[in-house]
Amino acid sequence: MSTNFEKESGSKKDQNKNIIIIVLVLLVIISGIKLYTDYVDRTKKTEEILLLSTENNELNQRLDSVTYQLNLRIQEIEKLGGDIQALEAVRDQLIAERNSTRQRSSSEIAALNGKITNLNGLIAQKDQEILELRAANQQLFAENEDLKTTQAEIEEEVVQLNIQKQDLQAKVDVASMLKAENITIAAVNSRGKERIETTKDFRNRQIERLKVSFNIADNKVAEKGPRNVYVQVLDGNAQPIFDVAKGSGTFMIDGVEQFYTVKQDIIFDNSEQELTFYYEKGSDYSSGNHEVRIFVDNYQVGSKTFTVK
Repeated sequence: MSTNFEKESGSKKDQNKNIIIIVLVLLVIISGIKLYTDYVDRTKKTEEILLLSTENNELNQRLDSVTYQLNLRIQEIEKLGGDIQALEAVRDQLIAERNSTRQRSSSEIAALNGKITNLNGLIAQKDQEILELRAANQQLFAENEDLKTTQAEIEEEVVQLNIQKQDLQAKVDVASMLKAENITIAAVNSRGKERIETTKDFRNRQIERLKVSFNIADNKVAEKGPRNVYVQVLDGNAQPIFDVAKGSGTFMIDGVEQFYTVKQDIIFDNSEQELTFYYEKGSDYSSGNHEVRIFVDNYQVGSKTFTVK
C-alpha cells in the first residue's frame, strides 16, 4: 500500500513540475510575442514619422516651386497693367503655409498637394491673360509710337537722374561716417597711475584697468543724434576680449555678430566730443600685440595697437 501511495505521490509531483514548465514556457512565448509586437509597432511608427517628414519636405519644395511660378506671373501682369490682387492673395497664403513650422498630418499634406495641383490650372489661365495683355500693349504701342518714344526718353532721363541721385547719396553716406582721432591707450595700475602705450610696452601688473580715450572728429555732413559707440579689444590671436558681467556684449558688423569689450551710448553733436572707456579684465593679458578697434553703430571708425610683455 505504501509503495503505491509513494508512486502516486511521485507521479503527481512530476505532473505538477510539467505544468509549471509548460506555464513558464507559455509565459516566455507570450513575453517574446509582446516584445516583438512592441518592436514592430515602434518600427512602424518610426517609418510613419520618417515618411511624413519626407512628404512634408517634398510638399515644401512644391510650395516653393508654385510660389516662384506665381511670382513670375504677378511681376509680368503688374508690368502689363493687369490686376494682380487675387494672385497676390493666393501667393501670400502659400508663403504663410510654407513658413509654418508645425508638422502636417497625412490628410493636410494630401489637401495641400491637391490645392497645388489645382493652381496649375490657375497659372495656365494667367499665362493666357499675359498673352492677351501683351497683345493689347503692343497695339497701344503701335498707335502711340511717337508718344511712347518720348516717354521712353523721359524714363531714361529719370533713370539717369536716379542713378546720379544714388551716387550722390552714396558719397554723402561715406562722408557722413564718423572718425575717431587722437586715440590714446593707457594702462592704469591699482594706484591710479597711468602708463601711455607710446612710452613703453605694458606689463600685466600695470594693467589694473585698460583706458581707451579718443575724440570724434569734426563732421558737418553727419546727422546729429544718438550713436552707439563700441570698443573691441583683440588679443594676440585676434580674438575679442570680453566679459558680459562687466558690460561686454554683442553687436552686428557686416551682418556678422561679434563681441564688444565696452560700449557707450552718446548723443553726437559735432563738438569733437571726447570719450573715455575703461575695462577691468580681472586676469592677465596674453603676451604680444593687442589691437583696439572703435566702432560707431555698425562701422569701424578707428583702431590702435598696444603690446603686453
